Amino acid sequence: MTENFVPPNQQRNLRACMVCSIVMTQNRFLKEGCPNCEEFLHLEGSMEAIIDCTSQVFEGLITLADPSKSWVAKWQRLDGYVRGVYATKVSGQLPEEVVSVMEEEARIRYIPRDGSATEAD
Repeated sequence: MTENFVPPNQQRNLRACMVCSIVMTQNRFLKEGCPNCEEFLHLEGSMEAIIDCTSQVFEGLITLADPSKSWVAKWQRLDGYVRGVYATKVSGQLPEEVVSVMEEEARIRYIPRDGSATEAD
């Protein structure tokens, strides 16, 4: 994975993954895909998938150096993900077909990161 530094002139191009909430530039999603969700989102090289599965509308930033030892990572359901910068809340709706693939093929239960649902729902 490349450096996580975002130059000031690139901050308007930041997007957050709607599944794991990692924040990266649109260009980086295009080149590398999502480091946590690539196996089922297939963002690398697909601008259409990036637009569908990431959002420019997000709140708060958390920088995680060691997600496995962080209580904040556990609270935000980020433990087990790669280190990096994550949004606390991501607005947007994943397409139904993406949610179906996640839940049926990847066996991952989708919990929206916009606060509209909780693990208990």
